[in-house]
Amino acid sequence: MQKTNVVICLINFIVAALMGLALRYSFLESVGVNYRFLTHAHSHVAMLGWVYLMLYVCIVHYFVPEKKPIYNRLFWLTQFAVIGMMFSFPFQGYGVISITFSTLHILCSYYFVYLIWIHHKAKSKVTTLLLKASLLFMLLSTLGVWCLGLSVGLLGKASAFYKIAIQLFLHFQFNGWFLIAVIAIFFHLLNIEYSKQFRQFFRLLIVSTLLTFALPIQWFAPHNILLWFNGVGVILQVVALYTFLKLIKPKLHQVLKKETKLLFYLFSFAIFGFILKVLFQLLSILPEFSQVVHSHRNFVIGFIHLLMLGVISGFLFSFILKSELINYSKTIYIGIYSFILGFALTEVLLIIQGIKFYLGSGIITNYYSLLFLFSILLPLGISFLLLNIIKHKNIENKTSKTA
Repeated sequence: MQKTNVVICLINFIVAALMGLALRYSFLESVGVNYRFLTHAHSHVAMLGWVYLMLYVCIVHYFVPEKKPIYNRLFWLTQFAVIGMMFSFPFQGYGVISITFSTLHILCSYYFVYLIWIHHKAKSKVTTLLLKASLLFMLLSTLGVWCLGLSVGLLGKASAFYKIAIQLFLHFQFNGWFLIAVIAIFFHLLNIEYSKQFRQFFRLLIVSTLLTFALPIQWFAPHNILLWFNGVGVILQVVALYTFLKLIKPKLHQVLKKETKLLFYLFSFAIFGFILKVLFQLLSILPEFSQVVHSHRNFVIGFIHLLMLGVISGFLFSFILKSELINYSKTIYIGIYSFILGFALTEVLLIIQGIKFYLGSGIITNYYSLLFLFSILLPLGISFLLLNIIKHKNIENKTSKTA
């Protein structure tokens, strides 16, 4: 992996984490920034500056053997769009400047899809199918963005159309593009072979991702048939998870036995997060539970962070550790364990408080203070990982210097 690009991605992640920290501190003291605007900045930098660009780096590294200059230029143009959103969203929310940079990012992503589609070379049909599926879901998700302007002009921001358009973008970004892309890279590293079992997993994964979009639609346009669609999708997702575990079980120990225990634990952490994500969605079969989740912000934030920080970032950190960019010193262990601890503590706190809100039993003593203190571990952990990479002289750099 190109060290400079990974460093940029991690800096974006630290900025997003610090914005999240400021959001949690705002419940204790004023931070002088509009909460809603800062939320938009936090989510855009986390999704598009960290996850999107880190997937960009990984996909180019693993699936594009001939590194053409256009990929580096496109990376920096996309980063320029991220910086624009980073500085415009906190002060104007969705305004002319922030929308312009968001549009630039989408156009860059379209060109990225085109380049990968024509240049990628995978070792097996497995990674080709997963990679292409993830890119198609990325394209599908952006339809939600284009529908936002139309929905505001026709029906306004309070309309179901507007809210469903947002959910279309989020659902297919998280569950389609991000999740399937990390699975594609994971299967590439494990050398998963094309088989009947994989075909079953792939079909279940795609169909379940499409069907479970029925749940967020049902929140804003209630209809019983949508609950049935979601129910079928969730059950298929559970079967897909079972098939996923069967596919990776014989390969995981075999491929990682020569690696450090930290890498094995980190992959296990990401896989465990994936299992929890599917089980959590399984509960949405119960209509009352799905409505409770939608009505209580703690559950929504908890689920988003489970997917973004637990599953997707867990896998992305694993891919970084699998590269030659890090040195297994104290900083890497402190960084990874701090991040995991911060994630686990904040998730538990969010879920417990969500349950207490639902039961009407009030707020946990010092809840907002604890949430802020636990959240400090997240940017702290990322910073230690970044510091380790910056200080480490990787093989690729050494080779280029002596050539």
